[in-house]
Amino acid sequence: MSTVPRIASIASAVSSRESLRCREKQPDDTTKQPAKKHPIKKFRWRIENSKMSHASPSAERREHLYKILVIGELGTGKTSIIKRYVHQFFSQHYRATIGVDFALKVLNWDANTIIRLQLWDIAGQERFGNMTRVYYKEAVGAFIVFDVSRVATFDAVVKWKNDLDTKVQLPDGSPIPCILLANKCDQQKEGLVNSPAKMDEYCREKGFAGWFETSAKENINIEEAARSLVNKILLNDKLLQSNDGKDAEKFALDHKIANGENSRDGGSKSCAC
Repeated sequence: MSTVPRIASIASAVSSRESLRCREKQPDDTTKQPAKKHPIKKFRWRIENSKMSHASPSAERREHLYKILVIGELGTGKTSIIKRYVHQFFSQHYRATIGVDFALKVLNWDANTIIRLQLWDIAGQERFGNMTRVYYKEAVGAFIVFDVSRVATFDAVVKWKNDLDTKVQLPDGSPIPCILLANKCDQQKEGLVNSPAKMDEYCREKGFAGWFETSAKENINIEEAARSLVNKILLNDKLLQSNDGKDAEKFALDHKIANGENSRDGGSKSCAC
C-alpha cells in the first residue's frame, strides 16, 4: 500500500473523532435551560419602578400667569421701572406711552413654580378714559407710581387708587393688591414721603398693600417691590382656592340634605311617617 492513501485515511479518522467530541460538548438546543435572572438587579429594578410610580404630586411643576397694572401720573417713571425690572436697562430718553404697552417677566419662584408677570404699562393721560376698564380687566395686582420730586403726582395717587378699586376686583369682590411706588428716590424729595411713619399710615388708610421708595436709574427696591406684590397675589390665590373648596363641600352637603340623605345612618333616606 502506498503512503499517500494511508495518510488520507488517518486524517479522515482524526477529523471524525474531533467532530464527535464537539457534538458531545455542545448540549442539545431542546434541553438548554433558561438563564437565571440576577436577584439583586431584579430587586433594584423593583425599587426604581416603585419610586417612579409613587412620585409625589407636589413635585409637579406649576406655572402661573399674572396680569399686573403699572399706573400713575404722566412722567412718574412707569416705563423706566418696567424696563429696569424686565430688561435691567435704564435710559434718560423715553417717549410718553400712548395707550398701553406690555412686557413679560418670567420668575423661577421656587424649584417647582414658574411665574409669568404680564406687566401693563398704562399711559398717565388714560386715567379717566373709557378704555381703562378694558385695560384693568382680569388684573390681579397693581403698582401705582408717583414722583417724589413732584408733590402733584402724589396728590393724584388717591384718584388712581379709587379708579382702580371701582373697575377691577378679585373673584370674591375684594380689591386687588396694590403697592405704592415712591419713584425717583435718588432725587430731592417733597411732601409726605419725607416721613416714613406718615407714609405707612397713609397706605393703611387708602388700602395699599405696602409702599417702597424706588429708583429705576439706580435700581433701588424694584425687585423687592415686585416680590412683595407677587407674595400678596400668591396668598390671595391660596385663600380663593380654599374658599372654593369650602363652597364645594357646602354644595355637596346641601345636595345631600335636599335629597333627604342622612350622614349619620350611612346615607339612608329619611322617612316622614
